[in-house]
Amino acid sequence: MTQIVVLPHAEYCPEGAVIEAVPGTSICEALLENNIEIEHACEMSCACTTCHVIVREGFNSLNEADENEEDLLDRAWGLTPISRLSCQAYVAQKELVIEIPKYTINHAKENH
Repeated sequence: MTQIVVLPHAEYCPEGAVIEAVPGTSICEALLENNIEIEHACEMSCACTTCHVIVREGFNSLNEADENEEDLLDRAWGLTPISRLSCQAYVAQKELVIEIPKYTINHAKENH
């Protein structure tokens, strides 16, 4: 099992959390399995940016982002060089520290 430290987020995880995930599990799946209800409007099909996370530690242990993910990330709010779509980033053996950005772009939730 790999440990994931989730930094505090006012809505999804106010006090932060430390969870464990089986290597090969996406970060999004790990969060959802541990009752951290991160948005995932496209149901983890790599078609939106609502599950965007910033990987503060362990970024290089994740699988490489493909071109589709990189293109979508360009539209994410608060993009950083260590951003990933959590539905496409798979946990390896190294501990991760992630931050869920304060905002997300979710046109369905925003009534667009």
